[in-house]
Order: sequence, then C-alpha cells, then structure tokens
Amino acid sequence: MVTNSEGHVDGGDKRESPDSSAQSKSPRTLRNFMHGNRETSGASAPETVTDRREKAECHTARMYAPEESDRGVVPQNRPNNEAPAEAEGEEGRPRIKENARPTHTSPAQNGERVSQGLAGVRQAARQRKQEKFTTLLHHVTEALLRDSFYGLKREAATGVDGVTWKEYETGLAERLRDLHGRVHRGAYRAQPSRRVYIPKADGRQRPIGIAALEDKIVQGAVVTILNQIYEEDFLGFSYGFRPGRSPHDGLDALTVGITRKRVNWVLDADIRGFFDNLDHEWLLKFLQHRVADPRMLRLIQKWLKAGVSEEGTWSETKVGTPQGAVATA
Repeated sequence: MVTNSEGHVDGGDKRESPDSSAQSKSPRTLRNFMHGNRETSGASAPETVTDRREKAECHTARMYAPEESDRGVVPQNRPNNEAPAEAEGEEGRPRIKENARPTHTSPAQNGERVSQGLAGVRQAARQRKQEKFTTLLHHVTEALLRDSFYGLKREAATGVDGVTWKEYETGLAERLRDLHGRVHRGAYRAQPSRRVYIPKADGRQRPIGIAALEDKIVQGAVVTILNQIYEEDFLGFSYGFRPGRSPHDGLDALTVGITRKRVNWVLDADIRGFFDNLDHEWLLKFLQHRVADPRMLRLIQKWLKAGVSEEGTWSETKVGTPQGAVATA
C-alpha cells in the first residue's frame, strides 16, 4: 500500500526501490553518544552513580519498550538564550524554534511545533507502518523555511557561499520566497560543503563539512518533515542523533539497565569511518521503504552529490556524507 502525505491510500504498489529487502535500522553505539552526537546540549556537572540512578529511574524513556518510540515525551521549550550550543563546523542542526505560530499544533519530541499538515504525516506514519509517503515536498513551505532559518546558530562558520546568518536575515521574506520557488520548480542547486578539520581526543582530526546557508535552511526543513515519519519508527531505546535526546539520556537508560538487570558484559563498539564510507545507493534504498516522493528523493540526492570544497578545490563525493551537515550526517 502507498499513502500520500496526509495518510490517504493510493492504489497499487509504487515502490521505487530496486531492493525493498534492505533493512533501514542501523545501530548507534555508546561511543557515538559520548564523542560524536551533534545534539549534545553541552557538558554538565559530574554526577555520582546514585544521582544518575535516581534521575534515570524517574526518566520517562521506556528503555525496554518493544518496537515503538517514546512519543509520549514532550520536553519543555527553553528560553532562546539557553538554547544548546553547537560545535564549530557542526552548527547546522536546527535548535528550538523561536516563533511559534498559532496555526501550529502540539509540540514534537524536540519541543518544536509542527503544522497541521505535518501532524497528519506523523499520524499516518504511526498508524500504517508499512506504507510509503508519495507527496512530501509540498510541506516545505515558506513558513517552515523561516522556522528552519531561525533554528540555525547565528554565529556559525560560513560555507562556500560566504553568507552569514545576519546577512541573510536582511530582506529575509523575499529571500525565502525565492528559495521556496526554486525548491518547488526544481531549480534549487545544492552547493558543495566547505571542508574543515577539528581535533579528536586521540589526536587525529575529524573532517567536517560546512554547508552553504541556503542548504542548511532547506536541509533543516526536510529533516523536520522526515522526523514526523522516522520518529514513529525508531525504537524507544535509540538515542543517537534524535530530536529531544542527548548522550545523557542514553547514559541514564543504561544506568537503569545495568542496575535492574543481571548484566555480565557491556560491549562498546564503533564503526570506523562510517560517515566517510556511507553508500549512497543503499541510503536511498533505506529511505524508499517509507519515502516514495521522487522530488524529495532527488533533493536528498543533490546534497549527496554536491561534493566538498577544500582550500578552493572541489572534489566529488561518490561515497560518504559530510559530517556536521543538517540532513546528511
């Protein structure tokens, strides 16, 4: 069965995936939580084991809930001046929105408010786990682009376009109107990410891709839409790279697990160079389990194929995605 953005069912099987047997769940590891999660809200004061256990036991995340998300958790919005800081080069992920509109409905897990149309997407995703969404791009509205823009870090490093947040805000309404038109006409072109390096704890350097400002805006809008689907699919004990969650939440759940269950071993595993070696074809196959809007898929392909620019030299990206981007890492 195939469903459109509002949950209506279309006849026939319109799958575009050449291999629908691909599985779309990939494990996250504790090391990812502790060293690579770009949704971390900053370092907190050290906690004792007792403090963490008490905090974890009252936490609403259902660590052992089978096959469902913790969608009952609705974090409270924080004041704008308390929004979590983001690492240099990892600034793209939108933070809590600043201007909630009366036409919006209940908050999502990350505290953001979603439109009535997106609420319909989420409801359809919750009720029909095997169906695909055939029309999603029309949810990329000027209002959503505006919210995405105001979710970006104002002092973030610039991409290859050299445009700052403050500069783009001048004449914002007209800029977003033009951007919206290009996205829906198919005239929008993704720009390459600017490659920079940040030091890792072991002395090595992590490559980071800084997207152009308009790419960040459109990616943020697309992530908001896709989250309505995938937040209904993810397991409750999954904490990596998800809105409203942090490494601390994962550690709290781990504390509960090892104190309430008889645990003999704790396995710490990581996938070396995962983002650098991500297969584009397989990524699209995974997406096509739920997303059957060809325009949305082409938009994601544009970001995957945009390449990277390092010291003015462009290079093609046949595999991998730039770490630090909003939608591609």
